[in-house]
Amino acid sequence: MSTVKGIEDLGIFRIVGQPNLNYTVDRDAAARWGINVADIQDAVQTAVGANALTQVQQGEARYDVTLRYQKQYRDTREAIESVRLLAPSGERVSLAQLTKASTDDGAEQINREGGQRYIAIKYSVRGRDLGSTVEEAIAKVNGKVALPAGYHLEWAGEYESQKRADKRMAIVVPVTVLAIFLILYTMFRSYKWATLILITVGMASIGGPLALFITGTNFSVSSAVGFLALFGVSVETGVIMVEFINQLRSRRKGMEESTEEHIVKPQWRALSFGCVR
Repeated sequence: MSTVKGIEDLGIFRIVGQPNLNYTVDRDAAARWGINVADIQDAVQTAVGANALTQVQQGEARYDVTLRYQKQYRDTREAIESVRLLAPSGERVSLAQLTKASTDDGAEQINREGGQRYIAIKYSVRGRDLGSTVEEAIAKVNGKVALPAGYHLEWAGEYESQKRADKRMAIVVPVTVLAIFLILYTMFRSYKWATLILITVGMASIGGPLALFITGTNFSVSSAVGFLALFGVSVETGVIMVEFINQLRSRRKGMEESTEEHIVKPQWRALSFGCVR
């Protein structure tokens, strides 16, 4: 995926286990000093983790009051190993004499969704539209990556949302155009005028892709919504133009004369039809 133009910030999203300081009790040493394993564990818990001594009640809530060593006596490996235990003989034995310390990686976080484990690969798309970038990545991954048995790929995130939006737009746009056509036919009672206004809508949308190209803006769902708004404005302008021309024709003026007068006359003439210029 790193070879695909537009892919940035590529990486695996995972939470790696943090290093843990583990103390294993040396049972031979503990027996030699006469100290129980439980006493050693209790000493570590008291020094580092804290033990509850009593409880405090506030209203109906109860809170444990815990006690542990001060920070300077428990925040380093050397400090923890210096914790002293009292042997039956009266001697004080350090934790380093009773345990074996090691630093190991803790458990990593395992992500699950829908009852299945998953490994998330994160990336960003910059300087290119999302759809073509991800589709090129899908083609390259499918052609060059052989997954082990039991694994499968799902392209989710913003790309999945865009695909759902595209499917909805594929239904919304034709339905919208059909609804506009029916409204125009109801208004003019003529397939000719309704079709003419829809043709002007198609011609008006030419400037949209040109504006995206000039500004370097990638086509997106927001752009598609803007095109729908443009269709509405184009229909409004077309309705005003056709209605004004028809009014001139009703005064027994020819088509060419009516069209020329519509173009020459000031645009404030359209105020009577509810459009402010």
